[in-house]
Amino acid sequence: MISFSAIILTALRRYSPSGNEQVRMLSTHTPSQLHDMIQGIIPPLGSSLHKGQAGRLAVIGGCQEYTGAPYFAAITALKVGADLSHVFCTANASPVIKGYSPELIVHPALDGNNAVEDISQWLPRLHSLVVGPGLGREKKNLDAVAEIIVKAKEQNLPIIVDADGLYLITTNPSLISGYKNAILTPNVAEFSRLYDKLVGEKVDEDEPVTCLLKLCNKMGNLTIVKKGRTDIISDGENVMVCSEPGSPRRCGGQGDLLSGSMGVFYFWAQHRYNMQGDKNLMHHYGPAMSAAYAACILIRECGRLAFARNGRTMTASDLLPEVHPAFENLFH
Repeated sequence: MISFSAIILTALRRYSPSGNEQVRMLSTHTPSQLHDMIQGIIPPLGSSLHKGQAGRLAVIGGCQEYTGAPYFAAITALKVGADLSHVFCTANASPVIKGYSPELIVHPALDGNNAVEDISQWLPRLHSLVVGPGLGREKKNLDAVAEIIVKAKEQNLPIIVDADGLYLITTNPSLISGYKNAILTPNVAEFSRLYDKLVGEKVDEDEPVTCLLKLCNKMGNLTIVKKGRTDIISDGENVMVCSEPGSPRRCGGQGDLLSGSMGVFYFWAQHRYNMQGDKNLMHHYGPAMSAAYAACILIRECGRLAFARNGRTMTASDLLPEVHPAFENLFH
């Protein structure tokens, strides 16, 4: 049987977006080195900090049918270390999401007549945006989100796009294409739809890295996390592979935890990079890929711990208490 690493190396030999062989591979760095890189972007706690410094994140999503997804994304952001977590959802989803947790700041604004204005006024106060969990496909809401993405880009906000946010991007790739402060997090089906739309051919399952590099290139070299048995992360030039053990239980909601945690790590990584101009591994991979890798290994570890405790009965809620133990295992 051909190993996954062999497939990766073969794919890289066959495809390089710049037409040469200068694509950097993760195999040159050990998991220990990458863990040290992530540990370096996590802000230390101290009595001199004030509320908001560790991150103010917002999730745009949540409708009548889907209230759990935005909750999981937003509450995970708090568990990972953000100070404030907002949810901008539809009016009928708001009381439900608020009822899940008093920790969240819930705005029933997404389906209002002034949705774009009401939500956009919050953007200057935020450090990152997670678009898509529980969003649904109501055209009015999608149109509003499209305008909000444009306004968030004007402020250079880090944007994580997941779930139905990816459906929006698939219908209108120009909304996010070329925006280097974005991370897309497609699962297998979502990746296939994006690939078919942008590349114009079917995904070759035997060449996962080749296909990911092609899609990143078509999207203007923004960062994409191809979720699966092994998470593959690329910006079209660099490739990182996260194959840490996770959970064999594939219950809904784990992707929402991933996007919420990724939003926090992205702010931390970008802040560290901008303030200090790191010359370590993050200098090579950049804040987006570094944040994506951090979130992938953290949520995989949460899944591993939750499954060990709950087995087949594990649900996404069981991962939340494991955030702290996972942090301790990985970064301390």
